[in-house]
Amino acid sequence: MKVLIYEDETYENFYPLTYLRASWELRCGAFSLRQRIEHLFPAEQVGLWARDILVPVLRRRYPDKPVNDLKALEGDDLLLVNGRALLTGPMDVDGVLKSGEELVCALIPKEKVSGCSGLEDLLETAESLPSEQRDIKVARYLWDLISENPKFIELDFKFFGPKVLGKLHPSVVVYGPEDKVYIGEGAEIHPYVVIDTRNGPVIVDRGTEVHPFTRIEGPSYIGPNCTLLGAKIREGCSFGPVCRIGGEVEESIVQGYSNKYHDGFLGHAYVGEWVNLGALTTNSDLKNDYSTVQVYLKGKLVDTGELKVGSFIGDHTKTSIGTLLNTGTTIGIMCNIVGVGALPPKYVPPFSLFVNGKITKGLGFKALLETARTSMSRRKIELSTEEEHLLRAIYEATKEERREAVKKYR
Repeated sequence: MKVLIYEDETYENFYPLTYLRASWELRCGAFSLRQRIEHLFPAEQVGLWARDILVPVLRRRYPDKPVNDLKALEGDDLLLVNGRALLTGPMDVDGVLKSGEELVCALIPKEKVSGCSGLEDLLETAESLPSEQRDIKVARYLWDLISENPKFIELDFKFFGPKVLGKLHPSVVVYGPEDKVYIGEGAEIHPYVVIDTRNGPVIVDRGTEVHPFTRIEGPSYIGPNCTLLGAKIREGCSFGPVCRIGGEVEESIVQGYSNKYHDGFLGHAYVGEWVNLGALTTNSDLKNDYSTVQVYLKGKLVDTGELKVGSFIGDHTKTSIGTLLNTGTTIGIMCNIVGVGALPPKYVPPFSLFVNGKITKGLGFKALLETARTSMSRRKIELSTEEEHLLRAIYEATKEERREAVKKYR
């Protein structure tokens, strides 16, 4: 059996985090959605499918996997898996599994696979097969991943287990069950750190350094090569690799390679890669009247149905010192937010500059690209030609959106 993990047309629901990545690359728990599917369905070959604009970047990112290449997956039965499916464990699949109207996965016989030319054909074939209903969560929005995150950290702990492979200083206090702690190889927990496992496990992955006077509450996942500097990590947090985190963070996901090094509060938020949150940057995640939070999605306000929703911040965005963000704020990729003296609006288009209380066109694409190169080089990573072309394509595609936002402030 071979496996194909795909994204469908709902990727826009996950903006701004899916401008530069497929929806199956998003995080929930200790892993990306793709990683979890691969753990649950080991296969000799795993293929990936995404919208065309991402294909060059994804082929560079996953050189060992066929991307949008159905020919490479012929010759065997094919398990088609929805990349938004939040799967809690391995399962037998013999046919088509659905959750309500959502396709979760479909086992397509090899003779039918050879007759398909792309994802659309595979989905049509799956619709023609007998289906079975299962109660499986399929994420539709970013806030779904945030609300499910604590549960999936608990589930993912079984892949790590209770181990201390790195250095745990004798003064570190594990407040709760000690068998709910994983410290990875090369990780170092400094003196006077509290790890609170009463409500769930704490996973500190390889190479991470936790400085004194940090408190980590479980369930939480701290990814590889992160630095926690006197941080208050509340429950339900997941940080991808090479993040620098300080201040207070609660029930938030950081994709990776981002800095929130200073004091300030980040709650019920999803932050992309190469983001820098200036000192005292703080988001609200609860309205004063305790009503549900609304978020701008594709130009319209959508009621999340959630009492707590923080901010969604796209890749390569920077905030100034003292930036304050309202509940349910969405900031696009490559934005520069100078938030002193005024709250940014609840939606800031990609590549925008917010300064002096208004959205402006900013410094232009070339200057933003140079900043991205500089930021990435500090982690010894180079901005690829494919990534630059993708950024340029999104810049052109979102020009009108920016123009309309600037008009409003004139």
